[in-house]
Amino acid sequence: MVIETIDKHHVNQQGTRRHHWLSLLIAILFALTIYPTKAHAQIIGNLEVNIPFQFHAGNAKLPPGKYIVHMLDNSDLTIMEISSLDGSISALFQVQDAEANSTPGKSELIFNKYGNRYFLAKVFDEGNANGSEVSKSSYEKKVSQATMEAQTHVAAKHQGATGKVAAN
Repeated sequence: MVIETIDKHHVNQQGTRRHHWLSLLIAILFALTIYPTKAHAQIIGNLEVNIPFQFHAGNAKLPPGKYIVHMLDNSDLTIMEISSLDGSISALFQVQDAEANSTPGKSELIFNKYGNRYFLAKVFDEGNANGSEVSKSSYEKKVSQATMEAQTHVAAKHQGATGKVAAN
């Protein structure tokens, strides 16, 4: 009889533990479904852009011209590359997630402007409010302390797409 009572008590404890674990699992799943997850920024494919001024991308200084911008493969969405159409100039730069105030109607590159110096700041793909923000170089940080900031938007298109690409 004592053994039966102990066995029943043991079975009740196991049932209670299972119930606690099941409740905890359901609570975790519920929390994960209601917690908003941030979408990762990603430019799909190559963006082609005509940049009418000299600019900086990361630590590189680039001349005006036609460029291709894309995420670097296997970079966990943290490294982008910009290269001239002919492939003679190329630069890598680090990015992080960015969110536009409103969904852009066209793909665009946004530049911070300090005096007559332009620095690539953000890249957004058409129809996607999630984009990429370029990490500021030490040079941009230094220049930004000395002058006022403005922004310049330059339209881009997916490589191979038709249509004009112009600066705003």
